[in-house]
Amino acid sequence: MSFDLVLFGGTGDLAWRKLLPALFQAFRHGTLPADGRIIGVARDDLGNEQYRQLIQQRFENVDLAKRPSPEEFGRFAQLLHFVRMDLSKPEDYARLKDKLVHRGADQVVMYLATAPTLFTLACEQLAAAGLATANTRIVLEKPLGHDLASNREINETVRRAFSEQQIFRIDHYLGKPSVQNLFALRFGNSLFEPLWRRETIANIEVTIAEDIGVEKRGAFYDSTGALRDMVQNHALQLVCALAMEPPISSDADAIRDEKLKVLRSLRAWTPETMAQHAIRGQYGPGTVAGEPVPGYRQEPGVPHESTTETFVALRAEIANWRWAGVPFYIRTGKRLAARDAHIAVNFRPAPHAIFNTPLGAGNRLVIDLQPRDGLELHLLAQGQENRRHLQSLTPVHLDLDFDKRFGSERVGAYERLLLDVIDGRLNLFVRSDEQEAAWRWVEPLLDSWRGNSSGLRSYAAGSWGPSAASAMIARDGFCWSEEQ
Repeated sequence: MSFDLVLFGGTGDLAWRKLLPALFQAFRHGTLPADGRIIGVARDDLGNEQYRQLIQQRFENVDLAKRPSPEEFGRFAQLLHFVRMDLSKPEDYARLKDKLVHRGADQVVMYLATAPTLFTLACEQLAAAGLATANTRIVLEKPLGHDLASNREINETVRRAFSEQQIFRIDHYLGKPSVQNLFALRFGNSLFEPLWRRETIANIEVTIAEDIGVEKRGAFYDSTGALRDMVQNHALQLVCALAMEPPISSDADAIRDEKLKVLRSLRAWTPETMAQHAIRGQYGPGTVAGEPVPGYRQEPGVPHESTTETFVALRAEIANWRWAGVPFYIRTGKRLAARDAHIAVNFRPAPHAIFNTPLGAGNRLVIDLQPRDGLELHLLAQGQENRRHLQSLTPVHLDLDFDKRFGSERVGAYERLLLDVIDGRLNLFVRSDEQEAAWRWVEPLLDSWRGNSSGLRSYAAGSWGPSAASAMIARDGFCWSEEQ
């Protein structure tokens, strides 16, 4: 199969840090279709060879498991081409069309790795130039809008040029191997399904923690915040994977139909629940890895009086028969104590205790997302140190490290998603009604927090966030996983 992948923003940060390395890995693994071209598009005045040299230089700063030799990169570089374009000029789209039509590839992928403000312009111009054909697929990076209204506006514009089956709204978390194994764990095994419900699960925790600050993205981040950047997309997609009913098949729409039901079942916010169950914070000066770091308001590009949240902790409920009464705790933030993303499924204790167990110990399934990729099943067992006390139990756990089991150089998130786009598989991409449902749920929080410093709690960089987040979960009699 021949393909052309047109990478709008082809010299940008996302392109050289994530997308082109992912395509290189697919090339190295032999999974990238051989008859293909990768066409970088940007305003830079470059030719094909100059573009190849630029990407080769930038690959020196890319995290790859194995550095490419000059010969290996040279073979990959033959796929790289460049077209200089100003996205506001129709004549530049005509020039791109000539390059694409001359070859006549079976599939054409338009990847918009640009600012979201350019999505509608690019789609309108692609349609006007006759480039929105039946064999064209469009890939949209997040964030897709900054609220429900802007999300709808973008989706409506894109749908005027492309059908829903041609639109790939990417959320790279869905491409992570650990998230794929979450689906496999739930729907490929019968072990947990009888237990995956309110009668046996006490609570579920989703944590996406970063130890870095906003780095050089201060101006962008200040107009976004943690709720838009992480909760509305990544965290809620993980909640959907955890809480959805088994789909009737592995078809894309069967999966997305079940995820949509979860999003529509999220209990709506009220003034009372926003006050008690929605915690926001902003990091101040602190210490990370033994080094002093500035607070958020001291970061370049951030206003000194900013009220943008860098931390969010939420208590969510899913109002259906399977999950009624089970709290889902969502927590994400920057400049936290560690880079750690995981899901903790905490099971209820045995209904009648006949053993002595340590305080807080119990059955728990931990799904590690980053930096480690694996599963931990926490159990209680009779330890050798308790052989004289037969009524006492000791916490133990079964540990499955996916990198050790399957090899460390597995298919990465963007590699998997890019190959799915080329092959036309929509399973791991988000449908427009899913996005709208997610925006609808977070929008009351956005409206309440906009320009309002009341309730914005400070936390020291290098900590696990404001103490109010621990108090929120403690009111239910639980604690965050690192506190257990």
